[in-house]
Amino acid sequence: MMRSRYWMIGATCAAAWMLPTAVLAQEAPGAEGPAVVSASAKTIGLAASAAATMALSVIGAAYAVGRIGSAALGAAAEKPELLTRSILFVALAEGLAVLGFAIATMLVQKI
Repeated sequence: MMRSRYWMIGATCAAAWMLPTAVLAQEAPGAEGPAVVSASAKTIGLAASAAATMALSVIGAAYAVGRIGSAALGAAAEKPELLTRSILFVALAEGLAVLGFAIATMLVQKI
């Protein structure tokens, strides 16, 4: 039951994210092709994309570091020699946030 609720929330968020794009891509009355997107709409879209990229990558990295970090400390409590190996996995999870930051920076440079 809980999974279906999360699926509905995700679908609602995705629809709310795609709605402005669908509105901007509508054809202008009397025009033959799609409407030209103004510069301000493009700027807002790129800024929103950069913000969403950064937010989702940081949330994902925080979740991963929390889960991996707690498991790593639990393993290190039983076998202290495993601590150095487990720090590697925490660093890999933190790399997700760095990658999101790099992508968001590239999106902002297009503005």
